[in-house]
Amino acid sequence: MAATVDDAMPATLQNILDQKSLKWIFCGGKGGVGKTTTSCALAVQLAQVRESVLLISTDPAHNLSDAFGQKFGRQATLVNTFDNLYAMEIDPTSSMQEMIEQSEQQGGAMAPLMQDLASAIPGVDEAMGFAEIMKLVKSMEYSVVVFDTAPTGHTLRFLNFPSVLEKALAKFSNFGRSLGPMFSQVQGMLGGGGGAQEDMFAKLESMRAVITEVNSQFKDADKTTFICVCIAEFLSLYETERLIQELTQYEIDTHAIVCNQLLFPPPGSTCEHCRVRMGMQSKYLNEMSELYAEDFNIVRVPLLTEEVRGPEKLRSFSVRAY
Repeated sequence: MAATVDDAMPATLQNILDQKSLKWIFCGGKGGVGKTTTSCALAVQLAQVRESVLLISTDPAHNLSDAFGQKFGRQATLVNTFDNLYAMEIDPTSSMQEMIEQSEQQGGAMAPLMQDLASAIPGVDEAMGFAEIMKLVKSMEYSVVVFDTAPTGHTLRFLNFPSVLEKALAKFSNFGRSLGPMFSQVQGMLGGGGGAQEDMFAKLESMRAVITEVNSQFKDADKTTFICVCIAEFLSLYETERLIQELTQYEIDTHAIVCNQLLFPPPGSTCEHCRVRMGMQSKYLNEMSELYAEDFNIVRVPLLTEEVRGPEKLRSFSVRAY
């Protein structure tokens, strides 16, 4: 028998709501553990204490539209019933291909070079998409940005994009300086101009400046934090440990774990399934406490009897759970 929200343990994410200096908040973990519900509920709470909040899904599955019952896309859209909460769903893999296609349309001289470099540097296509997102987000100047990320492996690549980009853009710039005159001469002989290449390198350099700044902010605990979302099962706990170790390696602050889908049967319950399941969950909760209790705020959230969908249900859930 599933519990109600009132049965949850008292730990909350209030410290994150109170930290007004935070600019970037990530929610991530294994697939199917409730990352979208967590990020949506957190964004709803932040909207009560911040001037403006942007919620971004970088998960190709894109569940924000389902969670709020409203269609979102690549443009930031005001969430229904809110006046300061916006949401968008983006595909981080699309921007590199768009730049290659744009180069082909403008004369094509740079397209083969960019294609070769994209193939030579793993993850650069997604990293370029990340840079485009960051440029867009920074121009909007929201008070805080919440990322609903893809499952763990993709999220770790996402967080490593700044360093990937710095290497990639340095290569692009070096090639541009050495080969740019040659491309200009070739295009001149063919009757074309070199403006497209100059525009392309200018765009890449602007990306580099943005990503360098963002990389610095991601490693600043006053500006960035990562919330690990999990359930009380072995594989989820294993991925949470892997995620925490990687975040430490990337120098990204993390001090909160949300454990979803917990059973809290009422006193006197005779449900055998609940008893066995609760025993298993208690085992992993104890392990979690031994590993993280000193350094992490562990938020325990119960399994609910209905889906948390729509603005009103997310408001109610967020107030009680976080």
